[in-house]
Amino acid sequence: MKKVAFYTLGCKLNYSESSSIARMFEAKGHSRVEFNESPDVFIINTCSVTENADKKCRKIVREAQKINPDGYVAIIGCYAQLKPAEISEIPGVDAVLGAAEKFRLADLVDTFEKTPVGQPAKIMASHIDEAVDYHTSYSLNDRTRTFLKVQDGCDYPCSYCTIPLARGKSRSDSIQNIVKAAHEIAAREVKEIVLTGVNIGDFGIQNGERRESFLDLVKALDGVEGIERFRISSIEPNLLTDEIIAFVAQSKRFVPHFHIPLQSGSNKVLGLMKRRYKRELYAERVAKIKSLMPDCCIGVDVIVGHPGETQELFEESYRFLNELDISYLHVFTYSERENTAALEIKPVVPKNIRADRSKMLHILSDKKRRSFYEQQVGKTGTVLFEDEVQDGQMLGFSENYVRVSVKYDPLLINETKFVKYEQLNEAGLMEVTEVESEMLVH
Repeated sequence: MKKVAFYTLGCKLNYSESSSIARMFEAKGHSRVEFNESPDVFIINTCSVTENADKKCRKIVREAQKINPDGYVAIIGCYAQLKPAEISEIPGVDAVLGAAEKFRLADLVDTFEKTPVGQPAKIMASHIDEAVDYHTSYSLNDRTRTFLKVQDGCDYPCSYCTIPLARGKSRSDSIQNIVKAAHEIAAREVKEIVLTGVNIGDFGIQNGERRESFLDLVKALDGVEGIERFRISSIEPNLLTDEIIAFVAQSKRFVPHFHIPLQSGSNKVLGLMKRRYKRELYAERVAKIKSLMPDCCIGVDVIVGHPGETQELFEESYRFLNELDISYLHVFTYSERENTAALEIKPVVPKNIRADRSKMLHILSDKKRRSFYEQQVGKTGTVLFEDEVQDGQMLGFSENYVRVSVKYDPLLINETKFVKYEQLNEAGLMEVTEVESEMLVH
Protein backbone atom coordinates (compact mmCIF):
# COMPACT_ATOMS: atom_id res chain seq x y z
CA MET A 1 0.00 0.00 0.00
CA LYS A 2 1.18 3.52 -0.77
CA LYS A 3 1.27 6.83 1.07
CA VAL A 4 -0.45 9.50 -1.04
CA ALA A 5 -0.33 13.28 -0.60
CA PHE A 6 -2.34 16.00 -2.32
CA TYR A 7 -1.55 19.64 -3.03
CA THR A 8 -4.53 21.59 -4.33
CA LEU A 9 -4.49 24.94 -6.11
CA GLY A 10 -7.46 27.08 -7.09
CA CYS A 11 -11.14 26.94 -6.34
CA LYS A 12 -13.48 25.19 -3.91
CA LEU A 13 -14.35 22.80 -6.72
CA ASN A 14 -10.75 21.57 -6.90
CA TYR A 15 -10.72 21.02 -3.13
CA SER A 16 -13.90 18.97 -3.25
CA GLU A 17 -12.48 16.81 -6.04
CA SER A 18 -9.08 16.31 -4.34
CA SER A 19 -10.84 15.16 -1.20
CA SER A 20 -13.02 12.70 -3.10
CA ILE A 21 -10.08 11.28 -5.08
CA ALA A 22 -8.18 10.87 -1.80
CA ARG A 23 -11.06 8.83 -0.37
CA MET A 24 -10.88 6.59 -3.46
CA PHE A 25 -7.25 5.83 -2.57
CA GLU A 26 -8.19 5.17 1.04
CA ALA A 27 -10.96 2.80 -0.04
CA LYS A 28 -8.29 0.71 -1.77
CA GLY A 29 -6.16 0.53 1.36
CA HIS A 30 -3.73 3.38 0.67
CA SER A 31 -3.13 6.08 3.26
CA ARG A 32 -3.42 9.82 2.81
CA VAL A 33 -0.53 11.76 4.34
CA GLU A 34 0.66 15.34 4.44
CA PHE A 35 2.86 16.65 1.65
CA ASN A 36 5.94 16.75 3.90
CA GLU A 37 5.56 13.18 5.22
CA SER A 38 7.62 11.52 2.46
CA PRO A 39 4.68 10.17 0.41
CA ASP A 40 5.10 7.56 -2.30
CA VAL A 41 2.72 9.47 -4.57
CA PHE A 42 2.32 13.24 -4.92
CA ILE A 43 -0.88 14.43 -6.62
CA ILE A 44 -0.95 18.10 -7.60
CA ASN A 45 -4.40 19.43 -8.51
CA THR A 46 -3.83 22.53 -10.64
CA CYS A 47 -5.73 25.66 -11.62
CA SER A 48 -5.64 27.69 -14.83
CA VAL A 49 -7.26 30.89 -13.61
CA THR A 50 -4.05 32.68 -12.66
CA GLU A 51 -1.25 33.42 -15.07
CA ASN A 52 1.23 31.93 -12.60
CA ALA A 53 -0.21 28.41 -12.91
CA ASP A 54 2.96 27.07 -14.53
CA LYS A 55 5.27 28.72 -11.98
CA LYS A 56 3.26 27.37 -9.06
CA CYS A 57 3.16 23.89 -10.56
CA ARG A 58 6.93 23.84 -11.13
CA LYS A 59 7.65 25.05 -7.62
CA ILE A 60 5.46 22.39 -6.01
CA VAL A 61 7.07 19.67 -8.16
CA ARG A 62 10.52 20.84 -7.02
CA GLU A 63 9.43 20.68 -3.38
CA ALA A 64 8.04 17.18 -3.90
CA GLN A 65 11.38 16.05 -5.32
CA LYS A 66 13.20 17.45 -2.28
CA ILE A 67 10.86 15.62 0.09
CA ASN A 68 11.07 12.27 -1.71
CA PRO A 69 13.19 12.04 -4.87
CA ASP A 70 11.68 8.62 -5.58
CA GLY A 71 8.10 9.80 -5.15
CA TYR A 72 5.72 9.51 -8.11
CA VAL A 73 4.34 12.91 -9.22
CA ALA A 74 0.98 13.13 -11.00
CA ILE A 75 -0.54 16.41 -12.21
CA ILE A 76 -4.31 16.82 -12.59
CA GLY A 77 -6.75 19.75 -12.84
CA CYS A 78 -7.51 22.50 -15.33
CA TYR A 79 -3.90 23.33 -16.17
CA ALA A 80 -3.26 19.64 -16.85
CA GLN A 81 -6.14 19.49 -19.33
CA LEU A 82 -5.18 22.70 -21.10
CA LYS A 83 -1.41 22.20 -21.42
CA PRO A 84 -0.49 18.54 -20.86
CA ALA A 85 2.51 18.59 -23.20
CA GLU A 86 3.94 21.65 -21.47
CA ILE A 87 3.56 20.03 -18.04
CA SER A 88 5.03 16.73 -19.24
CA GLU A 89 8.34 18.52 -19.87
CA ILE A 90 8.65 19.71 -16.25
CA PRO A 91 11.50 17.75 -14.61
CA GLY A 92 10.15 15.41 -11.95
CA VAL A 93 6.63 15.01 -13.35
CA ASP A 94 5.70 11.39 -14.07
CA ALA A 95 2.12 11.65 -15.34
CA VAL A 96 -0.37 14.25 -16.53
CA LEU A 97 -4.07 13.32 -16.36
CA GLY A 98 -6.87 15.26 -18.03
CA ALA A 99 -10.42 15.99 -16.97
CA ALA A 100 -11.75 12.64 -18.19
CA GLU A 101 -8.96 10.64 -16.56
CA LYS A 102 -8.28 12.15 -13.11
CA PHE A 103 -10.94 10.12 -11.31
CA ARG A 104 -9.19 6.93 -12.45
CA LEU A 105 -6.05 7.73 -10.44
CA ALA A 106 -6.72 5.24 -7.67
CA ASP A 107 -7.20 2.45 -10.24
CA LEU A 108 -3.90 3.31 -11.93
CA VAL A 109 -1.69 3.56 -8.84
CA ASP A 110 -0.31 0.03 -9.18
CA THR A 111 1.01 0.88 -12.64
CA PHE A 112 2.87 4.00 -11.52
CA GLU A 113 6.53 3.91 -12.48
CA LYS A 114 8.98 6.79 -12.24
CA THR A 115 9.78 8.47 -15.54
CA PRO A 116 13.47 8.05 -16.49
CA VAL A 117 15.50 11.24 -16.11
CA GLY A 118 15.37 13.30 -19.28
CA GLN A 119 12.20 11.66 -20.57
CA PRO A 120 8.81 13.48 -20.76
CA ALA A 121 6.03 12.42 -18.43
CA LYS A 122 3.27 10.05 -19.51
CA ILE A 123 0.23 11.97 -20.79
CA MET A 124 -3.27 10.61 -20.19
CA ALA A 125 -5.42 13.51 -21.35
CA SER A 126 -8.11 12.92 -23.92
CA HIS A 127 -9.99 15.68 -25.77
CA ILE A 128 -12.25 17.72 -23.51
CA ASP A 129 -15.32 16.48 -25.42
CA GLU A 130 -14.72 13.10 -23.76
CA ALA A 131 -15.18 14.60 -20.28
CA VAL A 132 -18.87 13.74 -20.12
CA ASP A 133 -19.13 11.70 -16.92
CA TYR A 134 -20.15 13.29 -13.64
CA HIS A 135 -18.30 12.42 -10.43
CA THR A 136 -19.89 13.24 -7.08
CA SER A 137 -17.34 15.07 -4.94
CA TYR A 138 -17.18 16.75 -1.56
CA SER A 139 -14.43 17.84 0.80
CA LEU A 140 -14.03 16.49 4.32
CA ASN A 141 -10.92 18.33 5.46
CA ASP A 142 -12.79 20.45 7.98
CA ARG A 143 -15.64 19.25 10.18
CA THR A 144 -17.10 22.78 10.31
CA ARG A 145 -17.97 23.08 6.63
CA THR A 146 -17.83 21.01 3.45
CA PHE A 147 -17.67 21.99 -0.22
CA LEU A 148 -20.18 19.84 -2.12
CA LYS A 149 -19.90 19.76 -5.90
CA VAL A 150 -23.33 19.78 -7.56
CA GLN A 151 -22.39 20.73 -11.14
CA ASP A 152 -19.37 20.70 -13.47
CA GLY A 153 -18.42 22.26 -16.80
CA CYS A 154 -19.84 25.31 -18.53
CA ASP A 155 -21.61 26.13 -21.80
CA TYR A 156 -20.95 29.88 -21.58
CA PRO A 157 -18.29 31.08 -24.07
CA CYS A 158 -17.05 34.12 -22.11
CA SER A 159 -14.28 35.89 -24.03
CA TYR A 160 -11.66 35.70 -21.28
CA CYS A 161 -12.30 32.21 -19.93
CA THR A 162 -10.75 28.79 -20.59
CA ILE A 163 -12.95 26.83 -18.16
CA PRO A 164 -15.12 25.25 -20.91
CA LEU A 165 -11.86 24.05 -22.53
CA ALA A 166 -10.59 22.71 -19.20
CA ARG A 167 -13.77 21.15 -17.78
CA GLY A 168 -16.06 20.51 -20.71
CA LYS A 169 -19.78 20.99 -21.13
CA SER A 170 -22.24 21.68 -18.33
CA ARG A 171 -23.38 18.56 -16.51
CA SER A 172 -24.83 17.80 -13.10
CA ASP A 173 -25.40 15.21 -10.47
CA SER A 174 -28.98 14.15 -9.72
CA ILE A 175 -30.86 15.68 -6.80
CA GLN A 176 -31.23 12.19 -5.35
CA ASN A 177 -27.44 11.68 -5.29
CA ILE A 178 -26.75 15.12 -3.89
CA VAL A 179 -29.26 14.68 -1.06
CA LYS A 180 -27.66 11.29 -0.32
CA ALA A 181 -24.23 12.97 -0.15
CA ALA A 182 -25.64 15.68 2.15
CA HIS A 183 -26.88 12.97 4.55
CA GLU A 184 -23.42 11.35 4.48
CA ILE A 185 -21.84 14.69 5.31
CA ALA A 186 -24.35 15.32 8.12
CA ALA A 187 -23.40 11.96 9.67
CA ARG A 188 -19.87 13.35 10.12
CA GLU A 189 -21.15 16.23 12.26
CA VAL A 190 -20.47 18.87 9.61
CA LYS A 191 -22.67 21.90 10.24
CA GLU A 192 -22.40 23.81 6.95
CA ILE A 193 -22.37 22.74 3.30
CA VAL A 194 -21.21 25.13 0.58
CA LEU A 195 -22.69 24.23 -2.82
CA THR A 196 -20.05 24.56 -5.50
CA GLY A 197 -19.57 24.00 -9.22
CA VAL A 198 -18.49 25.86 -12.33
CA ASN A 199 -21.92 27.30 -13.12
CA ILE A 200 -24.28 25.98 -10.46
CA GLY A 201 -27.27 28.01 -11.61
CA ASP A 202 -27.18 25.83 -14.73
CA PHE A 203 -27.73 22.75 -12.56
CA GLY A 204 -29.96 20.01 -13.93
CA ILE A 205 -28.29 18.80 -17.13
CA GLN A 206 -27.77 15.03 -17.13
CA ASN A 207 -26.59 13.08 -20.18
CA GLY A 208 -27.07 16.19 -22.31
CA GLU A 209 -30.70 16.81 -21.25
CA ARG A 210 -32.10 19.26 -18.70
CA ARG A 211 -33.98 17.14 -16.18
CA GLU A 212 -34.01 19.16 -12.96
CA SER A 213 -33.45 22.75 -11.83
CA PHE A 214 -31.35 24.55 -9.25
CA LEU A 215 -34.52 25.67 -7.48
CA ASP A 216 -35.60 22.00 -7.24
CA LEU A 217 -32.22 21.20 -5.69
CA VAL A 218 -32.39 24.02 -3.16
CA LYS A 219 -35.86 22.94 -2.05
CA ALA A 220 -34.76 19.32 -1.64
CA LEU A 221 -31.66 20.20 0.38
CA ASP A 222 -33.63 22.49 2.65
CA GLY A 223 -35.23 19.39 4.15
CA VAL A 224 -31.98 17.59 5.03
CA GLU A 225 -31.81 17.10 8.77
CA GLY A 226 -28.46 17.44 10.51
CA ILE A 227 -27.08 20.25 8.35
CA GLU A 228 -27.62 23.64 9.94
CA ARG A 229 -26.55 25.77 6.97
CA PHE A 230 -26.38 25.60 3.21
CA ARG A 231 -24.44 28.36 1.44
CA ILE A 232 -24.55 29.03 -2.32
CA SER A 233 -20.95 29.62 -3.42
CA SER A 234 -21.50 31.56 -6.66
CA ILE A 235 -24.37 31.93 -9.10
CA GLU A 236 -24.69 33.86 -12.37
CA PRO A 237 -27.08 36.86 -12.17
CA ASN A 238 -29.10 35.71 -15.18
CA LEU A 239 -29.67 32.33 -13.49
CA LEU A 240 -30.48 33.73 -10.04
CA THR A 241 -34.25 33.91 -10.36
CA ASP A 242 -36.74 35.75 -8.18
CA GLU A 243 -38.05 32.33 -7.13
CA ILE A 244 -34.63 31.25 -5.83
CA ILE A 245 -34.20 34.53 -3.96
CA ALA A 246 -37.68 34.27 -2.42
CA PHE A 247 -37.09 30.67 -1.34
CA VAL A 248 -33.75 31.49 0.32
CA ALA A 249 -35.43 34.41 2.12
CA GLN A 250 -37.81 32.05 3.94
CA SER A 251 -35.56 28.98 4.05
CA LYS A 252 -34.85 27.00 7.19
CA ARG A 253 -31.26 26.26 6.22
CA PHE A 254 -30.10 28.38 3.26
CA VAL A 255 -28.28 31.42 4.61
CA PRO A 256 -28.70 35.06 3.49
CA HIS A 257 -25.50 35.21 1.48
CA PHE A 258 -25.11 35.36 -2.31
CA HIS A 259 -21.94 35.58 -4.35
CA ILE A 260 -22.90 36.89 -7.79
CA PRO A 261 -20.31 37.41 -10.55
CA LEU A 262 -20.61 40.77 -12.27
CA GLN A 263 -17.18 41.08 -13.98
CA SER A 264 -17.84 44.65 -15.16
CA GLY A 265 -20.21 47.49 -14.39
CA SER A 266 -20.01 48.68 -18.00
CA ASN A 267 -22.49 47.26 -20.50
CA LYS A 268 -19.99 47.77 -23.31
CA VAL A 269 -17.34 45.72 -21.52
CA LEU A 270 -19.93 43.08 -20.59
CA GLY A 271 -20.67 42.79 -24.30
CA LEU A 272 -16.97 42.38 -25.13
CA MET A 273 -16.80 39.70 -22.45
CA LYS A 274 -19.81 37.91 -23.99
CA ARG A 275 -21.62 37.93 -20.65
CA ARG A 276 -25.32 37.03 -20.80
CA TYR A 277 -26.80 40.04 -19.01
CA LYS A 278 -26.52 43.79 -18.67
CA ARG A 279 -25.78 45.74 -15.54
CA GLU A 280 -29.42 46.76 -15.19
CA LEU A 281 -30.39 43.14 -14.56
CA TYR A 282 -27.61 42.85 -11.99
CA ALA A 283 -28.90 45.92 -10.15
CA GLU A 284 -32.40 44.42 -10.18
CA ARG A 285 -31.11 41.20 -8.57
CA VAL A 286 -29.33 43.13 -5.81
CA ALA A 287 -32.45 45.24 -5.15
CA LYS A 288 -34.66 42.14 -5.02
CA ILE A 289 -32.36 40.44 -2.51
CA LYS A 290 -32.16 43.48 -0.27
CA SER A 291 -35.92 44.01 -0.36
CA LEU A 292 -36.48 40.51 1.08
CA MET A 293 -33.26 40.17 3.14
CA PRO A 294 -31.96 43.62 4.17
CA ASP A 295 -29.00 42.10 6.05
CA CYS A 296 -28.05 39.71 3.26
CA CYS A 297 -24.37 39.64 2.36
CA ILE A 298 -23.70 40.06 -1.37
CA GLY A 299 -20.26 39.37 -2.83
CA VAL A 300 -19.23 40.35 -6.34
CA ASP A 301 -16.61 39.05 -8.80
CA VAL A 302 -15.02 41.77 -10.94
CA ILE A 303 -12.36 41.59 -13.66
CA VAL A 304 -10.21 44.67 -14.28
CA GLY A 305 -8.16 45.39 -17.38
CA HIS A 306 -10.12 43.28 -19.87
CA PRO A 307 -9.22 44.22 -23.47
CA GLY A 308 -11.37 47.13 -24.57
CA GLU A 309 -11.78 48.51 -21.02
CA THR A 310 -10.82 52.14 -21.54
CA GLN A 311 -10.28 54.47 -18.59
CA GLU A 312 -13.75 55.91 -19.17
CA LEU A 313 -15.37 52.45 -19.12
CA PHE A 314 -13.44 51.47 -15.99
CA GLU A 315 -14.64 54.62 -14.23
CA GLU A 316 -18.19 53.80 -15.33
CA SER A 317 -17.79 50.33 -13.82
CA TYR A 318 -16.32 51.76 -10.61
CA ARG A 319 -19.23 54.19 -10.14
CA PHE A 320 -21.74 51.41 -10.69
CA LEU A 321 -20.07 49.23 -8.05
CA ASN A 322 -19.74 52.12 -5.63
CA GLU A 323 -23.48 52.81 -5.79
CA LEU A 324 -24.54 49.16 -5.44
CA ASP A 325 -25.70 47.89 -2.04
CA ILE A 326 -23.09 45.11 -1.92
CA SER A 327 -20.80 43.76 0.81
CA TYR A 328 -17.42 42.92 -0.74
CA LEU A 329 -15.59 42.36 -4.04
CA HIS A 330 -13.41 39.55 -5.37
CA VAL A 331 -11.13 41.40 -7.77
CA PHE A 332 -9.37 39.56 -10.60
CA THR A 333 -6.79 41.19 -12.84
CA TYR A 334 -7.26 40.12 -16.47
CA SER A 335 -4.51 37.91 -17.84
CA GLU A 336 -4.18 36.57 -21.35
CA ARG A 337 -5.29 32.98 -22.05
CA GLU A 338 -4.51 30.98 -25.15
CA ASN A 339 -7.48 30.07 -27.38
CA THR A 340 -9.77 32.78 -25.98
CA ALA A 341 -11.66 35.40 -27.98
CA ALA A 342 -10.37 38.22 -25.74
CA LEU A 343 -6.98 37.99 -27.45
CA GLU A 344 -8.52 39.57 -30.56
CA ILE A 345 -10.01 42.56 -28.73
CA LYS A 346 -8.32 45.97 -28.78
CA PRO A 347 -7.09 48.08 -27.14
CA VAL A 348 -5.05 45.94 -24.76
CA VAL A 349 -4.78 47.47 -21.29
CA PRO A 350 -1.16 47.83 -20.12
CA LYS A 351 -0.32 45.68 -17.10
CA ASN A 352 0.62 48.62 -14.89
CA ILE A 353 -2.81 50.17 -15.49
CA ARG A 354 -4.48 46.82 -14.74
CA ALA A 355 -2.61 46.79 -11.42
CA ASP A 356 -3.70 50.37 -10.59
CA ARG A 357 -7.34 49.55 -11.30
CA SER A 358 -7.09 46.42 -9.17
CA LYS A 359 -5.80 48.48 -6.23
CA MET A 360 -8.70 50.90 -6.57
CA LEU A 361 -11.25 48.10 -6.44
CA HIS A 362 -9.53 46.39 -3.51
CA ILE A 363 -9.81 49.67 -1.58
CA LEU A 364 -13.48 49.92 -2.57
CA SER A 365 -14.02 46.34 -1.39
CA ASP A 366 -12.53 47.13 2.02
CA LYS A 367 -14.85 50.12 2.34
CA LYS A 368 -17.89 48.08 1.30
CA ARG A 369 -17.07 45.28 3.76
CA ARG A 370 -16.51 47.67 6.66
CA SER A 371 -19.74 49.51 5.89
CA PHE A 372 -21.66 46.21 5.79
CA TYR A 373 -20.16 45.12 9.11
CA GLU A 374 -20.95 48.47 10.72
CA GLN A 375 -24.58 48.08 9.64
CA GLN A 376 -24.73 44.86 11.67
CA VAL A 377 -23.55 46.41 14.96
CA GLY A 378 -26.30 46.19 17.58
CA LYS A 379 -28.10 43.39 15.73
CA THR A 380 -28.11 39.69 16.55
CA GLY A 381 -27.39 36.55 14.57
CA THR A 382 -25.83 33.09 14.69
CA VAL A 383 -22.14 32.26 14.37
CA LEU A 384 -20.57 28.91 13.51
CA PHE A 385 -17.16 28.80 15.21
CA GLU A 386 -14.16 27.17 13.57
CA ASP A 387 -11.06 25.35 14.77
CA GLU A 388 -8.88 28.33 13.89
CA VAL A 389 -7.02 30.41 16.46
CA GLN A 390 -5.21 33.72 15.87
CA ASP A 391 -3.46 35.48 18.76
CA GLY A 392 -5.62 33.70 21.33
CA GLN A 393 -8.81 34.52 19.45
CA MET A 394 -10.99 32.03 17.59
CA LEU A 395 -12.93 32.87 14.45
CA GLY A 396 -16.28 32.08 12.94
CA PHE A 397 -18.77 33.23 10.33
CA SER A 398 -22.29 34.49 10.89
CA GLU A 399 -25.07 33.26 8.65
CA ASN A 400 -24.67 36.43 6.58
CA TYR A 401 -20.89 36.00 6.31
CA VAL A 402 -19.69 38.42 8.96
CA ARG A 403 -16.28 37.31 10.25
CA VAL A 404 -16.42 37.11 14.04
CA SER A 405 -13.64 37.00 16.63
CA VAL A 406 -13.98 35.79 20.25
CA LYS A 407 -11.63 34.63 23.02
CA TYR A 408 -10.53 31.04 22.42
CA ASP A 409 -12.77 28.41 24.00
CA PRO A 410 -12.39 24.78 22.85
CA LEU A 411 -16.03 24.14 23.67
CA LEU A 412 -17.06 26.57 20.92
CA ILE A 413 -15.38 24.65 18.07
CA ASN A 414 -17.97 23.53 15.49
CA GLU A 415 -20.75 25.03 17.60
CA THR A 416 -23.40 27.54 16.52
CA LYS A 417 -24.06 30.30 19.02
CA PHE A 418 -26.56 33.13 19.14
CA VAL A 419 -24.71 36.44 19.42
CA LYS A 420 -25.08 40.18 19.47
CA TYR A 421 -22.74 42.15 17.22
CA GLU A 422 -20.94 44.66 19.44
CA GLN A 423 -18.13 46.41 17.53
CA LEU A 424 -15.34 46.00 15.00
CA ASN A 425 -11.85 45.38 16.33
CA GLU A 426 -8.60 46.75 14.91
CA ALA A 427 -8.36 43.82 12.48
CA GLY A 428 -11.79 44.64 11.06
CA LEU A 429 -13.42 41.57 12.63
CA MET A 430 -16.68 41.68 14.57
CA GLU A 431 -16.62 41.35 18.34
CA VAL A 432 -19.72 39.73 19.82
CA THR A 433 -21.44 38.69 23.04
CA GLU A 434 -23.52 35.56 23.42
CA VAL A 435 -27.28 35.98 23.85
CA GLU A 436 -30.19 33.64 24.47
CA SER A 437 -32.02 32.44 21.37
CA GLU A 438 -35.30 34.07 22.42
CA MET A 439 -33.52 37.45 22.39
CA LEU A 440 -32.71 37.20 18.68
CA VAL A 441 -33.89 40.23 16.74
CA HIS A 442 -32.85 41.68 13.41
